[in-house]
Amino acid sequence: MKNKTILLANRPIGMPDESHFNMVEEKIPSIKEDEVLIQTMYLSVDPYMRGRMSDAKSYAEPYKVGEPFIGGIVGKIVASNHPKFEAGDYIEGRLNWSVYNVSNGKNIRKLNPEIAPVSTALHVLGMPGLTAYFGLLHIGQPKAGETVVISGASGAVGTIVGQIAKLKGCRVVGIAGSEEKCRFITEELGFDEGINYKATPDLLASLKNACPNGVDIYFDNVGGTVSDEVLKIINFQSRTIICGQISQYNLDKPEMGPRVMDKLLKTSSLMKGFIVSDFAEHNKEGLMYLSKWVKEGKITYRENIVEGFDNTVNAFLGLFRGENIGKQLVKVTDE
Repeated sequence: MKNKTILLANRPIGMPDESHFNMVEEKIPSIKEDEVLIQTMYLSVDPYMRGRMSDAKSYAEPYKVGEPFIGGIVGKIVASNHPKFEAGDYIEGRLNWSVYNVSNGKNIRKLNPEIAPVSTALHVLGMPGLTAYFGLLHIGQPKAGETVVISGASGAVGTIVGQIAKLKGCRVVGIAGSEEKCRFITEELGFDEGINYKATPDLLASLKNACPNGVDIYFDNVGGTVSDEVLKIINFQSRTIICGQISQYNLDKPEMGPRVMDKLLKTSSLMKGFIVSDFAEHNKEGLMYLSKWVKEGKITYRENIVEGFDNTVNAFLGLFRGENIGKQLVKVTDE
């Protein structure tokens, strides 16, 4: 049996393609004292990983050329020399894009499959869910009756943001890139309105129609011209939460846009960027509430699953083609 691992072949300029990835086969690693061998079940692909393919300074260390991609993994321990883990335990952690990984236990956590399917540790009960929870509640601080607008609304984070906002009594408007995605967020998730930014001839007019009382909270996953239009109708003391800028990740040069400081000044508004690790000390709180809401059926989710480790790169590139609804996962092996 062989282990497969995906490496960064070279750094892309603009949109990456398969030439920027290299898959290698090696012997399955052996474990030493205080180590475990993990077989990957589910592998997460996330937009932020595009930034780590660059060597530009950012909040996350760049991937090194010739070394493995690292991301969210849900796996099963198949061999253990560690006192805190046993063969058969399910775990989640930041590990190599590999079929098998070795860990000393410091970068993994046990999962309880009786609470929810283990795959949810990579979205609603993991990093994307916590990102939605902290961004909206700790920064946005929504109040009942306020209007919340979300770009990238049908993605792993946006879908959770919208549902939490509804739980808090807000009017929720989602911006997405297809009619199918808009139907999903309104008919299945309970958003009040969905706007297909690719189809509307006038995004600003569509926003004004969907937000007759203006925008109190804008949760931004996209950036670019979509955000330019939303910021034109923000209310007094509005809060803009910068979570992602996926429209900008593959540009050769930074995109020029309107200067927003004057608008923020005149409306006494807040604009704040964040990453989920800013709130790491509150992870237990976030997971407690998210688990409760999932168990009670107040938050639902969709997984967009690609089968097979060999299809990991295509699943990742599909994020930037807008192919996923909900959380994009790669299923490597069955439980």
